Amino acid sequence: MMASRGYDMTPTMYSPDGRIYQVEYAIETVKRGTLAIGVATKQGVIMAVEEKPRTLQSTNVTQKIFQVDYHIGVAAAGYIPDARVQVDNARFFSQGNKMTYDESVEVATVAKHLADQAHQFTQYGGVRPNGVSMIIAGVDQKGESIYVTDPSGTYVQFAAIAIGANSDDVNAFLEKYYNADMSLEDAASLAIAAINLKAEQKEGVNHIKMAKVTSESKVFEKVSESDLQNYSQNASKFAA
Repeated sequence: MMASRGYDMTPTMYSPDGRIYQVEYAIETVKRGTLAIGVATKQGVIMAVEEKPRTLQSTNVTQKIFQVDYHIGVAAAGYIPDARVQVDNARFFSQGNKMTYDESVEVATVAKHLADQAHQFTQYGGVRPNGVSMIIAGVDQKGESIYVTDPSGTYVQFAAIAIGANSDDVNAFLEKYYNADMSLEDAASLAIAAINLKAEQKEGVNHIKMAKVTSESKVFEKVSESDLQNYSQNASKFAA
């Protein structure tokens, strides 16, 4: 990266070559975070993250996967405290939508709202951009969908996506093996294989947390460790 020469002191200032350094720094924070993966199929959506718990840390609480509404979940990579604030915002927005329109909010609407909120932090002095990207995944009236937001306020829809450290290599892996007609179980196995592609721990599932929303139930569910073990047995068929 070229010398900032003071242009990184505020997110409201462009450098002479048209860059906003604080936004780029926030995006770099995401790249240093552990992996988060989203996979959409015709049977539902999968969210998976790599978590590295400490020896005495309680492992039954997921730090990087959140429920926004009964049919929408979020997986985050980067500075997780920023993710918690955005998730609280998304929950408030989702419930407000339900009270106003008497129907469940669409996944795309939540993604756009969070992206708009992130963008505001690139426009004012005295604040900094959110150092987190989020995968917003769920099943709504329009079907299964996955969106990704980033610190710049961009949001894009994907069929399968990885964010966080080494995400470029993992996305290439997903492009190779993803199939829109794959089962939800195969999608879960693919997510495990994708995380293990770059994870320090290659065996077991102690370093992986996962959640899903099935097309049938349209309800956010955390995947149990026993189910993760079953999915991991089939992950070997996705060879790097």
